Amino acid sequence: MHVFGLLGNPVGHSLSPPMHEAAYDRLAMDARYVTFEPSPADLRRAVDGADALGITGLNVTIPFKRDVLELVDADELAARIGAVNTVDFSGDEPRGYNTDAAGVERSFSHHGVPLDGRDAVVVGAGGAGRAAAFALTDAGASVHVANRTAERATSLADDVPGATGGGLDTLDRIDDADVLVNATSVGMESDDTPVPEAHLHGGLAVLDAVYTPIETRLLREAAAADATTIDGAWMLLFQGVEAFERWTGRDAPVDAMNDALRANLG
Repeated sequence: MHVFGLLGNPVGHSLSPPMHEAAYDRLAMDARYVTFEPSPADLRRAVDGADALGITGLNVTIPFKRDVLELVDADELAARIGAVNTVDFSGDEPRGYNTDAAGVERSFSHHGVPLDGRDAVVVGAGGAGRAAAFALTDAGASVHVANRTAERATSLADDVPGATGGGLDTLDRIDDADVLVNATSVGMESDDTPVPEAHLHGGLAVLDAVYTPIETRLLREAAAADATTIDGAWMLLFQGVEAFERWTGRDAPVDAMNDALRANLG
């Protein structure tokens, strides 16, 4: 039996177990997905122990994504982003990946939104913002990062080829943009939005990384402006799909994983 899992603290809220278990059921795989919640002080022992026990792969979530980077052989993208959210133990040493970037790119692709040659604005310069900025740039988009603290936006932009950054006073860049990603937690379990409604328009495709609620105020207002809207569950789904495919070498049953994810979102 293959054992996969999630490494984080806390992990009780995670939607990854039902999403991955649905994939195993659909493909009749002899596999299970379990959660692990080590203390930060025990992180190295947890990764070494997973390797020694023959665990096939781990997802990694808060607060360990940056720390795990130092404990595995990270691929080039994970190293650039500065965080690992997926570990594969099938090789001689644990290999680290960042599938959050794929979650962004595949969400737009699934909705028929091209990125190559497009102008994109990412709101937020934290972990999700870094993954989004690199994903969009690698797909051929020009990226501007807007963040409450301008210095964090410009610091991220310095790491991303061709990107620019600034404070929230630069949100007017959305007026002429093709793509918008909200990579902040604004709107999570609230009716707040990080983007003034006046900047939203019909030529825009909007991905909101927030998925609780599934329809945020930003997405409601974007839909009212005739923009293409993509809820945060798609990003969560496709980062999991990417991890599954890296671990197994098989095409993920996307529909089954999506159904399980949305059923557990309530």
